[in-house]
Amino acid sequence: MARSLRKLPLRPKPHISPRPWHPPSSHKQEFLRLCSNGSLREALGVLLSQQWSDPNAFILASGAAADRFAANHLLHAYAEHRDLRSARALFDKMPRRNVMSYNILIGGLVKNGDLGSARELFDRMPQRNVASWNAVVAGHAHFGFDQEGLGYFLGMRREGFRPDEFGLGSALRCCAGLKDVVSGQQIHAYVAQSGLEFDMCVGSSLAHMYMRCGSLRDGESVLRALPFLNVVSCNTIIAGRAQNGDSEGAVEYFCLMKAARLAPDEVTFVSVVSACSDLAALGPGRQAHAQALKAGVYSSLPIRCSLVSMYSKCGCLDYSLKVFSESCSSDLVLWSAMIAAYGFHGHGHAAVQLFKEMMKEGIEPTEITFLSLLYACSHSGLKEQGMEFFKLMTETYKLMPNVRHYTCMVDLLGRSGLLQEAEALIKSMPVSADAVIWKTLLSACKTHRDTEMAERVAKIVITLDPSDSAPYVLLSNIRANNQRWSDVSEVRTAMRERRVRKEPGISWVELKGQVHLFSTGDRSHPLRREIEECLKEMIRKMRQWGYVPDTSMVLHDMEEEEKEFSLVHHSEKLAIAFALLSTPSGATILVMKNLRVCDDCHVAIKLMSKIEKREIVVRDVSRFHHFRDGTCSCRDYW
Repeated sequence: MARSLRKLPLRPKPHISPRPWHPPSSHKQEFLRLCSNGSLREALGVLLSQQWSDPNAFILASGAAADRFAANHLLHAYAEHRDLRSARALFDKMPRRNVMSYNILIGGLVKNGDLGSARELFDRMPQRNVASWNAVVAGHAHFGFDQEGLGYFLGMRREGFRPDEFGLGSALRCCAGLKDVVSGQQIHAYVAQSGLEFDMCVGSSLAHMYMRCGSLRDGESVLRALPFLNVVSCNTIIAGRAQNGDSEGAVEYFCLMKAARLAPDEVTFVSVVSACSDLAALGPGRQAHAQALKAGVYSSLPIRCSLVSMYSKCGCLDYSLKVFSESCSSDLVLWSAMIAAYGFHGHGHAAVQLFKEMMKEGIEPTEITFLSLLYACSHSGLKEQGMEFFKLMTETYKLMPNVRHYTCMVDLLGRSGLLQEAEALIKSMPVSADAVIWKTLLSACKTHRDTEMAERVAKIVITLDPSDSAPYVLLSNIRANNQRWSDVSEVRTAMRERRVRKEPGISWVELKGQVHLFSTGDRSHPLRREIEECLKEMIRKMRQWGYVPDTSMVLHDMEEEEKEFSLVHHSEKLAIAFALLSTPSGATILVMKNLRVCDDCHVAIKLMSKIEKREIVVRDVSRFHHFRDGTCSCRDYW
């Protein structure tokens, strides 16, 4: 008889926790190398001699997460290669985390732009070290949250940590962003007390802070005290000079840097090209372009954007287009720079067409793109297109226009003669109107001879900015056009009483690396006699073509002959006469001017271009005029 068997309950198998796992020491270097290269599966293969589709699943199952060496380096590899999901999953599975674990993940979150998560993780750290504070201060500085970054730096000091050179550099960048020279000076005092003032990193950051705050002399003094100058130090000086209005000094220091055999980098070229752009110095700008090619950094998008802008401001729109066409990039800043270049030269239709191509490429415009586009429309008489783009910006893209966008719209309406609509737009703006937007309307009043509105608007501009000479001059123009000489005298008396000085008209021509300056009525140039004779002969030829001087441009009550003499000696006419004498027949003439070209000079230069069979390019305060065969690119709309 078969023996009956009792059914015994099955005992559950006891859970066996994986033992802590340690990689063979001989394989650690290869593991680190593969992690650094992002070869995560291969790195685990070196340690485990297996291939796993999910490294995190294996590291948990094997107990490898308990080994902080393996887990932290794998965490670092994930963070470096922007795989934040895997990094976070691994971090959550680690049974034993240390300060390094937290710092690695915080650094990865900051690097990937997730500053909120990084700050949240930092706030719940059980323990922090200097590197923890450095990471969070640097993250806020990098993303422009300078006030918050400086707050974390002060919190670090309150908790008794001594900042190292990295934390000090980040804090100084926050001060530079805020232009908070007082806090910067306090940090400088701590730097001196800590003996770090001769550290190259800290010294460069200190100099950058002072220069961003407008203290160029203090910044250069800090750099001169450093044991030696390197590329970073030179970049700080060049950028500082350019940002503080000393573009000529920036270019000069760039030449000294090359003489010292220091190889410029991408940052150097961006600053130098921008300085050349401000100076409208084509020669040094082209040299910087050639050197960027030689240095192998020409493919850098910031450099190409700077070159597009520089060539545009130097009157070489074709070169701007060439640099843009060579880029083959969908970078928004580059496209916006080219749209701005077209607008600056009065090619509104080309700017609009480029914007449409940009839209087809799927590049989403920003406020800056629309600002360049509206500027192009306002300087080309494209009223309908400009209004459509303003609507597109606000209604389709939901972008909030600032006062500069509204200024372009006022200019667009004002140039079209819609003065009442322009004034109504200013009064209905959701942002505060500044002196510039009212001055734009005042200029339109002068163009369309609306004396009543001009008187009213001029008072507003003078109230907002009593030291600006422009509203006084525009008001004088309007009154002089109506032969109201006693009222013109009243404006001039008000200017004297308020110590407001009119900026003198200056034009300049660059020839063989030398800049020749001319002011209205100037007789100081070595070739003044030849220039006088050239102008007399030119005026004689122009009269044969029907030229009659527009003496309404002269704002003094004087004899007609004196008025004509004054008009002939405007700075741009003197500069063109010099260029005619000094350049080969048929060569293009490029003249820069600090003020707006007057109506009489505009008519005269058109005739000069026809008589001399030359292209004459004049850049005034707001745009370029390309005079060719008796016509101007602005189509008399400026």
